[in-house]
Amino acid sequence: MNHESRIMNHESRSTDYESRITDYGSPIPNPQSLIPNPQSPIPKLSIIICAYNERRTILDAIAQAHAVALPDGWDKEVIVVDNCSTDGTRDLLETVDMPGVRIILHPRNLGKSASILTGIREATGDYFLIFDADLEYEAADIPRMVAAVTPGETVAVFGSRTLGGRKIYLYAQNYWGVRFLTAVANLLFGGHLTDIATGPKLARVAVVRSLNLSSHEFDLDFDLPCKLLKNGYKIEEIAINYHPRSVAQGKGLAGWKAVRTGLRVLWIYFKVLIGK
Repeated sequence: MNHESRIMNHESRSTDYESRITDYGSPIPNPQSLIPNPQSPIPKLSIIICAYNERRTILDAIAQAHAVALPDGWDKEVIVVDNCSTDGTRDLLETVDMPGVRIILHPRNLGKSASILTGIREATGDYFLIFDADLEYEAADIPRMVAAVTPGETVAVFGSRTLGGRKIYLYAQNYWGVRFLTAVANLLFGGHLTDIATGPKLARVAVVRSLNLSSHEFDLDFDLPCKLLKNGYKIEEIAINYHPRSVAQGKGLAGWKAVRTGLRVLWIYFKVLIGK
């Protein structure tokens, strides 16, 4: 799909920015609406759900995120970014019609990091939170993460699967790999994290937009915390629930793939360490 056809497709649906479904790259009639208002008395959370072939769980993930009751004084929106799914996920997304929920369609598989960056680019909230579409994490933990935020002061809150000494992994390789990568990041960047690879990451939109994050595959999961720490920002953590999937259920990072990913993460650390 070329750029002109994306514009036509978008405009045929609506000229309003709040159009329910938007093709990636479509023009935004009112780009100022994307800039969080620091003077607003009501902080807003943008919940970003990235999906790739998540037909089994995508509707439940959206419904759970949409139904979340945030602490008093908070507003929210849900942004779903489909990364060119081929299993029928997009057909299901066409049926979604909920207030405060927007769907963005990537024209090809750009990787998870690019999907998250799309969500951050489109966010109208003061903070964003990444919520996985596979339901390994619970939407019920979102209000607890938000409750840890002091608007305008807190920069980031991560959910931790290992805080308090918990070991809720199916594969020992994954558990010890995360512990090792977390320890290395803490050593290099002066952090005190317990779970750098966690999915639920909440952060201030304006700060993250300034970090020049990597859009390569899963790099952002590690690029984000390292650059926050390197720039002197504190990352808070709270314990969250976790329901790990097996390889048979679609778990992607296991075996040699997990080892290769670990080596890639160490390369990310090195690039952040020597970068400006």
